[in-house]
Amino acid sequence: MRLVGRLLLATAGAVAARAALRAAATSRYAPALRRTNFRGRSVTLAAGPALAVAAAGTAAAGAGSLPAAAAALTAGLGAGAVGLYDDLMGDRPEQKAAKGFRGHLAALAEGRVTSGLVKVVGVGAAGLAASALLALADRPARPRTALAQGVHVLLGAGVIAGTANLVNLLDLRPGRAAKAGLLLGAPLARGPAGGLAAGPLGATAALLPDDLDEQVMLGDCGANALGAQLGLALAARTGPLARAGLLAGIAALTAASERVSFTQVIERTPGLRELDRLGRRRDPR
Repeated sequence: MRLVGRLLLATAGAVAARAALRAAATSRYAPALRRTNFRGRSVTLAAGPALAVAAAGTAAAGAGSLPAAAAALTAGLGAGAVGLYDDLMGDRPEQKAAKGFRGHLAALAEGRVTSGLVKVVGVGAAGLAASALLALADRPARPRTALAQGVHVLLGAGVIAGTANLVNLLDLRPGRAAKAGLLLGAPLARGPAGGLAAGPLGATAALLPDDLDEQVMLGDCGANALGAQLGLALAARTGPLARAGLLAGIAALTAASERVSFTQVIERTPGLRELDRLGRRRDPR
């Protein structure tokens, strides 16, 4: 019965994502969501809000408790909202100069608050709130002290926010972030907390063909929302030690992204290169 429930959640996520995409792409705000991708093609960012809403709603439906459902809505919609803000505001010329954490901090030192910094702070706040809500649904075998519970919540917040940022770092080529999300999320759909991942996986799979065809783009909104939902599913099935290990790995990859281009690494690595290009439009050159 659990498998059937997860399949129903995935189906609901797919249907909701397609319906939300149609609504966003035909709304009066649709022109503001048009962007030019890395190949110069015009695409829409409407897939971002569509994925954020569909993933958050179906994750909440599969959460299993009211606190966990509230955590799913907070993580997905919160991370998606600040990501959408960066999508809309970050395209301005004065915002494009600041890249990465260093760039945003350098701008802050000059007295400028970038949309990227707002996104970083917002995703962190959403992760902290979601982790605190998730802790209300947690029933450890032995009650934790106040200090241990605080550390547990902070580690969960780091995993949620860090995963959101990491998936967003991959959203530089069509389908890359969605593929990474599906590969990471597939194992998470099993087990007691799998209901948190099943709906977001279905929503992501439904939008992947249009992403690969360069009709849509997840943008910061969709990538952050997807990553936050997967981070929540990770946090829901791990204790403090496992969360600390996950956070260390996420932090190492994030730090590496400041110095190394993930795109170049993927292009130079057989297997990753073929997986990255799978299903994507061919370069006319």
